[in-house]
Amino acid sequence: MNEEENIITLYDEDNNPVDFEHLDTFELDDNVYIVLLEILDDGRENDEVVIFRLEADDDGEDLLTVIEDEAELDAAFAEFERRLEDLEEPEE
Repeated sequence: MNEEENIITLYDEDNNPVDFEHLDTFELDDNVYIVLLEILDDGRENDEVVIFRLEADDDGEDLLTVIEDEAELDAAFAEFERRLEDLEEPEE
């Protein structure tokens, strides 16, 4: 996958485009989560990730849902950190 394919454009409350780098997608407790990192206007990346629950709408199209339950968000973030640590550990 090239770098351009990792870019997802979402729109803020004023309908302005905001680009994010797709970092990971994973399943946890029968839900699918997507982890994004905002790309700032000058091309730099933000240092805070955003995690959404990935759902399907009535037509089967992907829908990113804001996670409002703090316990669910904490669990998803912990799983992302665990997956990140697994990638960083050298294989023996």
